[in-house]
Amino acid sequence: MSTKPLDTTVPDGAAGAFDPAAPYRLSESVSLRPEPFGALVYDFVTRKLSFLKTPQLVSVVRDLENQPDARSAVRAAGVEEPQHDAYLRALAGLLKSRTIVAR
Repeated sequence: MSTKPLDTTVPDGAAGAFDPAAPYRLSESVSLRPEPFGALVYDFVTRKLSFLKTPQLVSVVRDLENQPDARSAVRAAGVEEPQHDAYLRALAGLLKSRTIVAR
């Protein structure tokens, strides 16, 4: 467990435009709980509960911090090429909701 204090500020405005060539990571305020369908997503700052609807999307999100960019995380998770755009759109939504953040 990290001894670094959690940043509990909630920034105003948009999270910025999603760029598949940029690096991202799971927000420090977010926890993922694995479920058979994917995962429950809980943000401890906003108290928002949401879902990742597939185990493969969970893999993409968890691996974001280990990949040079979002597109690489999608490829590394083994997402089939025809599904790449759908997964990138999902990541764009996760950025907008601040589930993932730029690094």
